[in-house]
Amino acid sequence: MNKNNAKGSYVWLVPDCYYPSISSPGHYVSHEAICVLNTGRQDAHLDLTLYFEDREPIRSFKAVCKAERTNHIRLDLLRDEKGQAVPQDVPYAIMVESDQPVVVQYSRLDTTQAEMSLMTTIAHPLG
Repeated sequence: MNKNNAKGSYVWLVPDCYYPSISSPGHYVSHEAICVLNTGRQDAHLDLTLYFEDREPIRSFKAVCKAERTNHIRLDLLRDEKGQAVPQDVPYAIMVESDQPVVVQYSRLDTTQAEMSLMTTIAHPLG
């Protein structure tokens, strides 16, 4: 058995991401989140790369998921070291790379219409 008790993979892919700039009036704001589970005994340091249809990738987003914890990383609140945000109204994909095994889930809350929708999926693990 793994002495670190870590479960999961080191690389995760989400091919269908989209952060809308429109939110319906009310309590809920359109947003996305990468939900990370770290069952291991060491903090997981995450590098997030965004891929686009018509531009170069953005490779500068970072996050941490503490040992034996979860971290719900709101992508609308995430900033890189230059203060750059995740772009809105542009389809993109995301790769999450970790120095520890983790499990990654992606969620999107779309409130562009009064009839809100929540979509969630486990990301695709690579290794």
